[in-house]
Amino acid sequence: MQTANPKLDLAHIRAEFPALNDEVAFLDNAGGSQVLRRVADRVRDYLLTSAVQLGASYAQSQDAGSKVLAARRSVAELINAPFDDEVVMGSSTTSLMFQLTSAILPTVQPGDEIIVTNTDHESNIGGWMRLASAGAVLKVWEVDTETLQLDLATLDTLLTPRTKWVAMTHASNILGTVNPVAQVAERVHAVGGRLCVDAVAYAPHRLVDVQASGADLYAYSFYKVFGPHYAVLWGKRELLLSLPSLNHYFIGPEVLPYKLQPGNVNYELSYGCMGISDYLIDVGTRLGGTGSARCRMQTAFDAFERHEDMLCERLLAYLRERKSVRIIGMDSALHGGRVPTVSFTVAGVQSESIVRHTDRFQIGIRFGDFYAKRLVDRLGLQPQGGVVRVSMAHYNTPEEIDRLVTHLDEAIP
Repeated sequence: MQTANPKLDLAHIRAEFPALNDEVAFLDNAGGSQVLRRVADRVRDYLLTSAVQLGASYAQSQDAGSKVLAARRSVAELINAPFDDEVVMGSSTTSLMFQLTSAILPTVQPGDEIIVTNTDHESNIGGWMRLASAGAVLKVWEVDTETLQLDLATLDTLLTPRTKWVAMTHASNILGTVNPVAQVAERVHAVGGRLCVDAVAYAPHRLVDVQASGADLYAYSFYKVFGPHYAVLWGKRELLLSLPSLNHYFIGPEVLPYKLQPGNVNYELSYGCMGISDYLIDVGTRLGGTGSARCRMQTAFDAFERHEDMLCERLLAYLRERKSVRIIGMDSALHGGRVPTVSFTVAGVQSESIVRHTDRFQIGIRFGDFYAKRLVDRLGLQPQGGVVRVSMAHYNTPEEIDRLVTHLDEAIP
């Protein structure tokens, strides 16, 4: 009989990631997670058995094409896309967002309003801001500097019938806050606008459901979610069809997703991404999950969330006790609403010096603005070198957090 809250078998989990060992504590997972053996095995298999161009009539090319299509369908299932041709893949979230906004540029009319937040990674701001060259009016939905939340009432004051796009993050890569994107989508759609969501900091910790998000566009990077340095952009089919082609002149606007993938996808990395779903289904099944592949993936992510909340609260409990520490974001993981990405500063201490200290003990954390430079500037944190950021994943252990706390205690006055 399945227990109500099955626990992760960390020994089995960690064995899936060849880079994990007892010497190094990887706590920079928001920068890039460790890679599954299953992913690497698939990349290797493709390169050694299927490295041919697609579209030919001979058997090897047909087989390679079947693998790449299966990979796209696997990603569609992973994110709950209604149609697999809505799945656009590319080298990174940043590049996909710049490609996407380049396709949107010809549709922009002078006076169209675009809202971005000042909590986002620059990859979900920069491309949209360039649309000002076509006459778009840019507005910024600013974080409340006291609560460190994006207030929906503030958004309401920014939305007008001229709002065409709102771009926001599903979870902040500094604050760790999970934002209410479905509620935002309702508000944006009510005025006739569309919503673009960056889920890079969210997808490693929750099972993505693009339909439930309410978003019109949704993107994240696989290298933050146990896969290769690769990314996905999903969009509603009718929206993607309405955009001009970014590909060769003979690739028409009806050819999805190829028209938004100039040069085509990376075949071996696409195939490698199937290993992510394989892993999640396997973990969910081992935990007693049943039903569809996504049901079993949800069982896995439910267990990930419980484990990560425990790790996060273990660190936050220590930080809350240090009077010199300012936690940048929610100071508890007990009530949900955050992912295990914890940022903080220490009064009178440069963030770099704390990280340099933990470097000596093979503990991987980091400091800086993490390309959320507008947020760090708004909070006045640049003079300290930005924040210290500890970002956990489900394969981290309580012992690693305790080890980190021991060495933080040596560096924090």
